[in-house]
Amino acid sequence: MNETAGGGTGEAGPPPREPRTWPPDPAVSPAEAPAEAAGPTEDAGEVGEDIAAKVAELEDRWRRALADLDNYRKRTVRALDEERDAERARTAARWLPVLDNLERAVEHADAEPGAVVQGVRAVLDQARDVIARLGYPRQDDVGVPFDPFRHEAVSTLAGTGAPEGTVVAVTLPGYGEGPRQLRPAQVVVAREQSDGAAP
Repeated sequence: MNETAGGGTGEAGPPPREPRTWPPDPAVSPAEAPAEAAGPTEDAGEVGEDIAAKVAELEDRWRRALADLDNYRKRTVRALDEERDAERARTAARWLPVLDNLERAVEHADAEPGAVVQGVRAVLDQARDVIARLGYPRQDDVGVPFDPFRHEAVSTLAGTGAPEGTVVAVTLPGYGEGPRQLRPAQVVVAREQSDGAAP
């Protein structure tokens, strides 16, 4: 009995381990298993080729875009240079009549000295007109309130009878206005009579 029980105990040892060892799925044959394993490998290879082709295409488009951008930059620089040169030529051409009239005034200076002053005044008016048509009109108003954006005060003067802060004289005219100002006018500004000063 003991041997039988002992033998029974030795033979009964494997049964508890049998549930832990799962038998192969009868629905899947050994021949089909390699085919299923090979399928994802082939798909991964195709996907890798597709990705490599897409990367190559994007890289080619990127290089083309860089080349187009560089060509655009060069064209823009050339266009700006040409426009700058054309604008300088247009501006210089407007001053040619002024130069012509100055040369005529100099030529007639010996023959008619009295006419030179009148000629220079006419050329001065012409020069003022040219610079005004270029967008920089002369600014030399007297009797207007002092404006720090248009004027530069070089001195003040009391006893003028003008309200304090009024421009009473222009020592150097300004040209242009607002954002197109070449320079502000240099002016003398009225101030109140100080205490103890002579009336």
